Amino acid sequence: MKKRVVIGLSGGVDSSVAAWLLMQEGYDVEALFMRNWHNTTGLLQSDCHWEDDAMFSEMVAKKLGIPWHFVDLSDAYRRKVIDYMFSEYEKGRTPNPDVLCNREIKFDSFAVEARKLGADYVATGHYCRREVLETPGGTVYRLLSGTDGNKDQSYFLCQLSQEQLGYALFPAGHLTKAQVRSLAADLALPTATRKDSQGICFVGKVHLPTFLQQKLKARKGKVIEIPAGFSRTEWEAGYPDDSTGDEYLTEASEPYHFGYASGRVIGEHDGAHFYTTGQRKGINIGGYREPLFVLGTDISENILFTGEGQSHPGLYRKGLFVRNDEIHWVRRDLEMKKGETRECDVRIRYRQPLQKAKLFRRENGIYVIFNTMQRGITAGQFAAWYDGEELTGSGTINA
Repeated sequence: MKKRVVIGLSGGVDSSVAAWLLMQEGYDVEALFMRNWHNTTGLLQSDCHWEDDAMFSEMVAKKLGIPWHFVDLSDAYRRKVIDYMFSEYEKGRTPNPDVLCNREIKFDSFAVEARKLGADYVATGHYCRREVLETPGGTVYRLLSGTDGNKDQSYFLCQLSQEQLGYALFPAGHLTKAQVRSLAADLALPTATRKDSQGICFVGKVHLPTFLQQKLKARKGKVIEIPAGFSRTEWEAGYPDDSTGDEYLTEASEPYHFGYASGRVIGEHDGAHFYTTGQRKGINIGGYREPLFVLGTDISENILFTGEGQSHPGLYRKGLFVRNDEIHWVRRDLEMKKGETRECDVRIRYRQPLQKAKLFRRENGIYVIFNTMQRGITAGQFAAWYDGEELTGSGTINA
């Protein structure tokens, strides 16, 4: 009997080709389109609306000759993703809704609906790969980067569990984007030339302050400019060895603590919680040779700290910290023991080239110390660590 796969057919080219690939592999394939958002507050006008997505999704299913279904998961999406977003921004952290969407919706709420259709597996069009590994301790599922280095999306799946990977399929992970487009054109799929979606997963491109003001109030506060020569501890000597004391790890992973005395007031903002480290747009203060960038925020005092130029030293740090309760192991069998040190590659944002680093497991969590200074380490985002092409774990950046 054929195994049944329910694919999340989004109306984009990646999932369209993934559905066809599954059919070639002999699976019984059905398509499920999900609507996850209704509110248009803060949404920027674009050529991609959910109604269009649904239409293209249904057209592809008809072209391929597979059943098409629709489900509204907007309540779960609001509770599990959007409410989390608001909560994190209120704390002065910058969440990654796409990572949460995969963990909480596509491979959770969506999977529940897929099982109602008799699914043995859930598939998506992500550019990543899954490998089944038989070990003395049992079956292990490896999450591998996509073949196309420019489109690798393993980072977005860094919070998936072994249970979720057990029923997940990524049929297009071995292809490049160009190959996917070419296949779609050869098959005359309606999505062959359709643009990729952008913005927040299932919401779209938004004007973030307007979107956040649904729940977070605007509050006038001071904008302070920090000079490039501000006093700080330098960590330029390369990452430490196993004998390094905890004091070094703590200081190297601490964000800079600016204050009024660090700089001068240059203007006002509408709420420090609307800004994130490394942000350039939205500061709206002119008169500088180079753009101003956000160096940090003080949520309790409602202060926005800025610096001139994208190479401002306040944008760069040597390390980060992940608390114990925010560490996630995709490979539980590879979990680090307390006191252990491990060399690996780390990514702190999508499409960032992998960075050499050392992980130090301590009583309170994991310290990640990079070989070179990193720009824009941002609390609330995810750090994902890799062993070669395999993503083995991740964690929320604490500060």
